[in-house]
Order: sequence, then structure tokens, then C-alpha cells
Amino acid sequence: MPMTWPRREWGPLLSAVRDGFVARRWRAITMTLTAVCLTAALQYAQNQTWGYRVVQDLGAVRAADPLWLALLRTPLSLFVPALDLPVWGALAQILLVFGVAEICLGRWRTLVIAYVATLAGTLYARVAIAAGWLPGSDAQVVDTGPSAAVVGLAVYVCWRYRAWWTGALVVVVMAVECVVKPNLAGKEHLAAIAAVLIVCAAEPAVRGSRRSGPGSAG
Repeated sequence: MPMTWPRREWGPLLSAVRDGFVARRWRAITMTLTAVCLTAALQYAQNQTWGYRVVQDLGAVRAADPLWLALLRTPLSLFVPALDLPVWGALAQILLVFGVAEICLGRWRTLVIAYVATLAGTLYARVAIAAGWLPGSDAQVVDTGPSAAVVGLAVYVCWRYRAWWTGALVVVVMAVECVVKPNLAGKEHLAAIAAVLIVCAAEPAVRGSRRSGPGSAG
């Protein structure tokens, strides 16, 4: 039947989203709505003369920053959109991907995966510049903002709900973007994907060790 493949690819994910939203309505995406509002507020602030420096000091991460400062700024950097891109794109991505992830994974798991993806991109830039794989000028480039978290969450959700082709498409699109537009952001996206794939590979082993741990027989 023509609908067999779409149902197999997206059926479990769509069912989880539908059931979660029907059960809790807008409470199912309260974190996502907060993230959208925070991103919009930060975008507005950084485009004002009074707010640009404040946002940069609190949420702009560069490889040139001391590591402790980069780690301190990284959580907020998830919600600081790029100045040179239209903010509506970032807001739409956050609403869709964070929303689906929050419904399917829960609030805290969504935040953890988003943070892991963003941190991977940030640390990759630092390591790659130190190793000479990237030019030193990239040390002054601000990290990717919400996009690394969005990409990482998309891959993780696809893995969790067995949407294999969709997840593979995300990876391929990011790889093509990196080839066509070989800037720091594209490489950070690939680093975010690599970190999330490591998490995906490690999760079954962690679950297995918990089941076989002390007291599992009971």
C-alpha cells in the first residue's frame, strides 16, 4: 500500500506527539513556548544599542573565550539566535523541534540533549582551532546558537522513534551544507550530530547495565 512507508517511518512519532498533546494540551510544551519567547526577547535585545553588549556578555560563546566563561555562557547561548539570519527561522525551528522533543522525551531529557549538542559544537571549535584544523580567525566567531541544539534533538528523536530515513536525511543535509558553505556553523552542526549519535549508541548499553545490576532479579 502507498501509505505503508510513511506510516512505518512517522507513525510511532506522530502517535506519540498526538497522544501527548491531547493528554496535556499546551502544558505539554511549556518549556518550548518559554524557549521561543526567550529567543525572541534576546533577538530584540541584541538588536538594540542598550542590549547588544548585555546579550553578548551573557550568551555569546567564542572559542577565544576562556573555557570556564564559555561553559558559563553555553546554557543561554542555546537561545541567542544568529544576528545575520532571520529570527523567524530560529523561532519556527525551536517551536517545531523542541516542541516535538518535549512532548516525546520530556522536558529535562530535551534540555539535556539540546545542551549536549550545543556543548559539542562549542568544544569542537575550540579543539579544532587548537589542532590547526580550522583557521585562527574562527576563534572570534560566535557559536551556532539554537541551531546545533535543534539538529541534535531532531536526530535523537528520529533515533528514538525509529524514523531512520528522516534522521539520515537530517545528517545528509547538514553534511551537504558543510560542503556547500564550509563555515564554522556547519562544522559545529556535524559535531553536534556526532555527540548525539554517541549518546544514542551508549543508551542501550546503559539500560542493559541497569537491568543487570544488583537487585535486578527482584
